Amino acid sequence: MINNKVLSIILGGGQGSRLYPLTENRSKPAVPIAGKYRLVDIPISNCINSNIKRMFVLTQFNSASLNKHIKNTYHFSFFSSAFVDVLAAEQTINSGEWFQGTADAVRQSMHHFLAHDFEYALILSGDQLYQMDFNEMIQAHETSGAEISIATYPVDAKDATSFGILKTNDENVITSFIEKPDASLLPDWISNVSDEMQNSGRHYLASMGIYIFNKDLLVKLMNEEGTVDFGKEIIPRAIEKHKTLSYQYEGYWTDIGNIDSFFEANLGLTDEIPQFNLYDNDQRIYTNARVLPTSKISGTLLDKTVIADGCIIHAAKIERSVIGIRSRIGEESTVIKCYMMGNDHYELLEDVEQQKVKIFMGIGERCFIKNVILDKNCRIGDDVRINGGSHLKDKETSSYFIKDGIVVIKKDAYIPKGTII
Repeated sequence: MINNKVLSIILGGGQGSRLYPLTENRSKPAVPIAGKYRLVDIPISNCINSNIKRMFVLTQFNSASLNKHIKNTYHFSFFSSAFVDVLAAEQTINSGEWFQGTADAVRQSMHHFLAHDFEYALILSGDQLYQMDFNEMIQAHETSGAEISIATYPVDAKDATSFGILKTNDENVITSFIEKPDASLLPDWISNVSDEMQNSGRHYLASMGIYIFNKDLLVKLMNEEGTVDFGKEIIPRAIEKHKTLSYQYEGYWTDIGNIDSFFEANLGLTDEIPQFNLYDNDQRIYTNARVLPTSKISGTLLDKTVIADGCIIHAAKIERSVIGIRSRIGEESTVIKCYMMGNDHYELLEDVEQQKVKIFMGIGERCFIKNVILDKNCRIGDDVRINGGSHLKDKETSSYFIKDGIVVIKKDAYIPKGTII
């Protein structure tokens, strides 16, 4: 059954510069996560699990990879009204500019949305990791008679300065909003949160960038020129004139804003009981249903490691790492705290036999790899040592990038045998 009241709009973000170099050749929603998924699979799966199956994904940078993934992944019945469509920025008679912000992206795409019947627009970010039943938020929106609802997340003082923070009255109606407040202002922005959140020191309500708008109000707001962003402009102005509800969410949620948060979110999947649960029957994460063989592992000591389909592993040891699809790791190699995205295809056997392949895709033999993100189709030669950590300075070369001690091997990069980083 499809929730025909709701149309979902997933914001693909801008250039994704904070996730560079992972966004060098792909849009942010297309970045691989958890070994076999893409970031965009998270909001799409949340929608499908909530029976919201009419979705637009808005993007403008490097959208070819995202288009291919969505085309190959999300197929609904021919007799269904369900769809997932990518809308890249386009020149029209009314606008010749690229999207200038989140609200401007929605404004420029409104003619596509209005071709469909809906009562509520559910606006989501394409770069967050969480599992939410949107039906509960929609029910709270309807029951309260709100015109706008904002999903909010309790945060502590350290994180509060990085988010839009809001205050509510006793009925969870938002009364005031401030974008990224200075630490000195925080005592005035303490909110009513659950006892569990209070005990964790999370006293401040942050906007998650997840919104519900009544259709008529969204159309009205989008007709007002001069506003380009929801968080900085639309929301602060709207709460003064329109009833805006805070829907408080206390499950796992993280904003994949930079390389560090991306790295930690992936490694978090290796925890004994991960906060982001990929094994929940009711909150499944959907992705491309590839036809891959089972993974083959020989002589490897594994500890807190997640391994995707189709891998061939002969490593000595893999610890607290996520190993993506079709990965290959050679003998006597050690991999610690790494996210290996895997490969798009296997080497041809005839090329291997004829020694046309000098360095195999994956990690070679006798390597030591620690605190590293390996993008797709990397080739790491034998006897390579990459030891990421705070001792390394930020740096970029043609084949790798170092940020905050995390070494990112770029997509399709070659790292010659014997290299030390």
